[in-house]
Amino acid sequence: MRHSFFCIDAHTCGNPVRLVAGGGPLLPHLPMADRRDLFVRDHDWIRQALMFEPRGHDIMSGAILYPAHREDCDFAVLFIEVSGCLPMCGAGTIGVVTAAIEEGLVTPRVPGQLSIETPAGRVDIRYEKPGEHVESVRMFNVPSYLHTVDIAVDVPGLGPLVVDIAYGGNYYAVVEPQETWAGLDNMSAGDIVDLSRQLREALAPVCDPVHPDDDRIRGVHHAIWCDGPRSAGADGRGAVFYGDKAIDRSPGGTGTSARMAQLHGKGRLKVGDWFRQESLIGTVFEGRVEAEEMIGPFAGIRPSVGGWAQIIGHNTIFVDDRDPLAHGFQIK
Repeated sequence: MRHSFFCIDAHTCGNPVRLVAGGGPLLPHLPMADRRDLFVRDHDWIRQALMFEPRGHDIMSGAILYPAHREDCDFAVLFIEVSGCLPMCGAGTIGVVTAAIEEGLVTPRVPGQLSIETPAGRVDIRYEKPGEHVESVRMFNVPSYLHTVDIAVDVPGLGPLVVDIAYGGNYYAVVEPQETWAGLDNMSAGDIVDLSRQLREALAPVCDPVHPDDDRIRGVHHAIWCDGPRSAGADGRGAVFYGDKAIDRSPGGTGTSARMAQLHGKGRLKVGDWFRQESLIGTVFEGRVEAEEMIGPFAGIRPSVGGWAQIIGHNTIFVDDRDPLAHGFQIK
């Protein structure tokens, strides 16, 4: 049997986003978190086929649109990544909104505004479309917070390292320059990947955060290595690691949210402050602390993150059972 998927390919500030506009599986009309569980159980081969090689690559990011279960949302999004079905993806959201609006897949109730149901919760959107194209998208992300401060671990290749754990839609190990890590300038992409894997393994036995409102969201699977900016228009720079060997080419939407939550939790950002995060390739997300908000027992923030995306093509992808590599592969 041959399965066909019509995709709109885009990138958000450099990071690829593949929006599956046709061919996605029908799922029951349930909350998005429950539909995510069903997709992982019954249809994860689709994620692997579209995200892994030879149809994707190690940093591939994607999404499938669904009708919203929540009455206060315009539509719902299932995020599919090389690393799994994430609860939330900021760069993915900006790319999805840009592609869906420009290609006419979504008609907003109010022009310039959207509310999206994600597995992590409701995400509100404001976008600018002065003409034919969407020029910018600002997402008002899920509540984010600083979970744990100053966790000391021993990382092979670095030695003792102190990190914070913050949530911005995914849990992050937040690393700042210190005695054993001087910053990003002397790190190659390979160094970031290798050290991130080592850090994640070192953290696993000592830190297993669980979201207060949804115990399906747990564990530190991402890392963000933070440093000073190179661009005069930025406040900080970050390299976001996820999956087995992926480095976000954008500044990272959930990563920027987690970074702002960490800075707010340590008294270095307050409500109304901006934080412009620069990526490794020089693109910038404009973050802002919109409000303070409690997440269970944790004092957190409601962050917003603004960026842009560009559609780069239409793509009809075949997954043919005759192909011995139909369901994709990864080289470890």
